[in-house]
Amino acid sequence: MTAKKLLLFCVLLLCQVICAQKDSIVDLKEVIVSDVQLKKFSATQSVVVLNDSTITRNASSLTSLLNYNSVVYFKENGLGMVSSPSFRGTTAQQTAVIWNGININSQLNGQTDFNTISTRDFNSISIRAGGGGSLYGTSAIGGTIHLNNDLVFDNQLQNEFFLAYGSFNTFDSNYKLRVGNKKMAAQVSISHNSSDNDYEYFGKNGQRNENGKFSNSSVNVSFGYHLNKQNMLKFYSQFYDSERYFPLYSPTETRTKYKDLNSRNLIILSSTIKSFVSTIKLGFLTESYKYFANISSKSFSFGEVETAIARYDLSYQWRQKMFINAIIDYSKNRGNGTTIPMVEREIYSGSINFNHQVGSRFKYEASIRKEETSSYKSPILFSLGANLSPSAFYSLKGNFSRNYRIPTYNDLYWEDLGNWNLKAESSFQGEISNVFAFRNFNFTTTFYKSEIQDMIRWIPTAGGISRPENTARVGVLGLEAIVNCEKRFDVHLFKLNLTYGYTRSEDQETKKQLTYVPFHKMTAGLAYSYHRFSTTYQYMYNGKVFVFSDNNPHEIVDWYAVSNIDLSYCFHRSSNSNIGCRILNVWNEKYQSIDNRPMPGRNFNLYLTFKF
Repeated sequence: MTAKKLLLFCVLLLCQVICAQKDSIVDLKEVIVSDVQLKKFSATQSVVVLNDSTITRNASSLTSLLNYNSVVYFKENGLGMVSSPSFRGTTAQQTAVIWNGININSQLNGQTDFNTISTRDFNSISIRAGGGGSLYGTSAIGGTIHLNNDLVFDNQLQNEFFLAYGSFNTFDSNYKLRVGNKKMAAQVSISHNSSDNDYEYFGKNGQRNENGKFSNSSVNVSFGYHLNKQNMLKFYSQFYDSERYFPLYSPTETRTKYKDLNSRNLIILSSTIKSFVSTIKLGFLTESYKYFANISSKSFSFGEVETAIARYDLSYQWRQKMFINAIIDYSKNRGNGTTIPMVEREIYSGSINFNHQVGSRFKYEASIRKEETSSYKSPILFSLGANLSPSAFYSLKGNFSRNYRIPTYNDLYWEDLGNWNLKAESSFQGEISNVFAFRNFNFTTTFYKSEIQDMIRWIPTAGGISRPENTARVGVLGLEAIVNCEKRFDVHLFKLNLTYGYTRSEDQETKKQLTYVPFHKMTAGLAYSYHRFSTTYQYMYNGKVFVFSDNNPHEIVDWYAVSNIDLSYCFHRSSNSNIGCRILNVWNEKYQSIDNRPMPGRNFNLYLTFKF
């Protein structure tokens, strides 16, 4: 790391910010959240909420947003390519992505590709660390990422256009419409992103990222309507279409490409009778892909899954002190593909969630869930937690849970590679958090430990072909720290955000760190605004990771530190319309998150936001 990078990062860490009381805000708008369980049953675990302003200051991919604003580590096969998270030392399949309360992880490979999510389609994105199996079922072991479309019932008509153009012929656009009154609320978002993605590799004699172009489009619709004082109808829908060309290791390789087509639809009918809220949810999700092993040929392999969901949710609130929630859930998957036979899988589940506020300083919550599938028996999943606030500026939180994950279609049924004898993964985990809050200053430290049995990993065989196997036991031990601070001096506003994560995730037989899990990750962000001008500096550090399970010190992806700078000018404070410039990888760092998949050097992005 050069001296100028060290100096600027030290300035960030040593910046003294004296915090003062926030300006009083009167907000009488009725806001209907899309994920009630996240709001009601997360008081004993770490939850970071990235609001609309944070989302707009970052690139549109979910990978970029979380890379610079969380301790989640990402493996990315080059810019815009397949992106997989490692949350608290777990695999990508153990991080559940929750769309408006519904788990949307792929039924084929068990994970969500975070480069297929356009963040500008959502009002807020929440990062809930730790086990969430008792609330969200299979795969919620390392943590959950929540994509929320919250509805605002207020007189409004707002249009927003976002346009950006940058290096490598990269184009990013988004249109949002928000309209509503006291009885109806609607949001529509349309996004399109594309790039030639032909950046030059460091030290490769002019070699570029060949065959790396991509494009994607999405449409997101949210609608809510008060049928009467007791009943409300809500509808959420999302459509996503993308095409990616996979970069070449060498110019002589065959050129390939991959197409995604996904849709998500959810209807919710809620009825309120005194202290009871009854909710019916009906969902239908589709996912499909086509892989072209040679783009000069029309032949392709494919996979597709349809998922139907039916859920009944009954809640009871007693004097604002006690909340009880019972859920009956049913889902059915039907999938097939070129290398997967037609398979149907049904999942039944029942759960009870409970929280209780005792006085003004103590709250505890508990959840229990039981699932049954057509092919696997789930253990009883549970979560127990407490939140004690002995003073106004300090809280102590603790949580203990059991979670699990069933094998995916690819794990079980992939032709000649799938393993029908796989066991479901299960885990026990606990965490303790200390939260300090003083006016506009917040500091949180969390210590966590978990043990995962029968973790499923694709292990290379003697012939070099990978097949899924159960790893007997994996132990994870870690520490997280988060700092948020804000201070206004007249017309000067400063904001400081820091995150740090230490993760030790070991195979308990070999005592070796799991591949592609860094021991250290750190992010920092400093924002400053003056009148209509604002600037943001972002910093991300990822420690080294091992490429192979034997932890060969000569087979690693080395540590890297990447920084971005954003400069913008607001045309008019009341409209929030602005023009800006981003300099990405400002220090021209040579780095990669996966072996032999270089990321771009310094590049630029110009953008315009227009609201009316």
